[in-house]
Order: sequence, then C-alpha cells, then structure tokens
Amino acid sequence: MGTNGSTMLKPLRQGLPPLDPAAVSNAASCALPARYEAVREARRFTRGTLDHWDLGERFDDVCLVVSELVTNALRHALPANVPRIPEQSPPVRLHLMRWTERLVCAVRDPSQESPVTGDADDFSAECGRGLFLVDSFSDGWGWHPLAGTLGGKVVWALFRLPPTE
Repeated sequence: MGTNGSTMLKPLRQGLPPLDPAAVSNAASCALPARYEAVREARRFTRGTLDHWDLGERFDDVCLVVSELVTNALRHALPANVPRIPEQSPPVRLHLMRWTERLVCAVRDPSQESPVTGDADDFSAECGRGLFLVDSFSDGWGWHPLAGTLGGKVVWALFRLPPTE
C-alpha cells in the first residue's frame, strides 16, 4: 500500500485528450501577460467565451480550473531573473476548445518542467494544491511538452458537457 497522494493525481495521459481537432465546434484563445492580473483577465475571457457558447452554467468549475492553471503557469513557468522584453510575445496563453460533449482548457507556458502536485492531504500547503483542485473539478487533466520553436509545455483539463438536445 505504498501509494501517496501524488500518485492519485497522475495525469490521465501524456498529450492532449483523444479528440479529433477537426471536430472542434468552437475554439478561442487569449494571450496573457506575465503579471498576476493575468488570472483576472483569464477569468473574464473564460466567462465571455462560455456565455457565447451557451455554457455559462459550467462557469464556476471551469473558471476555478482556469485560475489554477494560469496561476501555476505564472508561478512556475516565468523565471524571475529573466528581463521582460515588451515586444516579446506573451509567454502564457489560454486556449478553450469545445467539442460536442467536451470542453478543454489548455494553458501554454515556456517552462519544460512537469507540473508537480503537492500532498493532497496537506490542505494548509500553498503549493501543489492547485493541481489537486484541477483534478477534483475537471473530468481529467494532463500535460505535454511542446516541440519545435515554441518550447515550453501545455497543461490541459477536460470537462464533459451534457448532450445538447
């Protein structure tokens, strides 16, 4: 019985969920600045997008997960000692993609480091709790490194949607 809290939170799989990109019915993305106001901007973008897609009733769960993913990207993916170049493309990007019965939130950041979950039993811990919340409120999550010139990684969370009538 040598399992600890972090093994329970292993991502379901490497890579994006097995969803056909051609079948995406809606997609939206927004670039986020390397500042903590980015979380507020991500929430506002998510609310507007879900309202537009008539998914407003999922806003609370989705927004909590988006907030955690963006916060993690800002906290762990932006090296403190690297000077900011204003013309540089924003380092964190939020993508929302909708299939018929699935919604995926994906956050891209420049770090190659894998997301680390904290000890789920220690609710006083500041770090690592975010991914526990992501795991609790979404129907699955994972991450994959980006190849090529982009570099970095994408961390994603999946939500099942009720079938449309």
